[in-house]
Amino acid sequence: MIETDDDGAVCVVTLARPDRRNALTPAALDDLESAVEDADTPVVLLRGAGSAFCAGADLDAVADLPDREAAERFARRGQRVAATVAGCESVVVAGVDGAARGGGVELALACDVRVATPAATFAESGAAIGLFGAWGGTHRLPEVVGLGEAMDIALSGRVLDADEALRAGLVSRVVDDPRAVADEIAANDPAALAVLKERLRDDADRAERERREAEAFADLHADFER
Repeated sequence: MIETDDDGAVCVVTLARPDRRNALTPAALDDLESAVEDADTPVVLLRGAGSAFCAGADLDAVADLPDREAAERFARRGQRVAATVAGCESVVVAGVDGAARGGGVELALACDVRVATPAATFAESGAAIGLFGAWGGTHRLPEVVGLGEAMDIALSGRVLDADEALRAGLVSRVVDDPRAVADEIAANDPAALAVLKERLRDDADRAERERREAEAFADLHADFER
């Protein structure tokens, strides 16, 4: 369900499960991590097939997690993939076209640049079903949009359209074609891009916050019913 297309400057990584709005199973998370790790281009464009960017975790897979330990491992797996996206040597651009929900928002947050098409929508809707996205979003969302905005987005579960996401700082541009942004970045010197990404990404250790996030997800999962 993960497809790649590499032209030497931009590697397009596509979540290709449009019938499930590109929801991610554990196996798909592993495939996504491999696709990003294997990219050997200055820029990676992460996109979704069909009418959605990514609906987040596949709820059938979440419901099938047998116990608290499995739930925590699943959260850790998603965190690892998001960390791989954030730590990739390439510049990773999230091209959000259509719905991004839960873990889909968190994958976008892990990217270096987020752009939306006019059709994009965003929501952290997990609280409505008694869960939350636990792929690093509880620290990345306030880092990106500020604590007050993050509280509003996460606690209300409201849907933001592309213009609202732009005003909140969740995306940096609204464009018709995210590939054009990836090409614009790829036109620059690859070495300079790599150094700039490394310096801009330099931050404090977040391992303890992610451990606690995964444990909290596992606690909620114990009462989860789909």
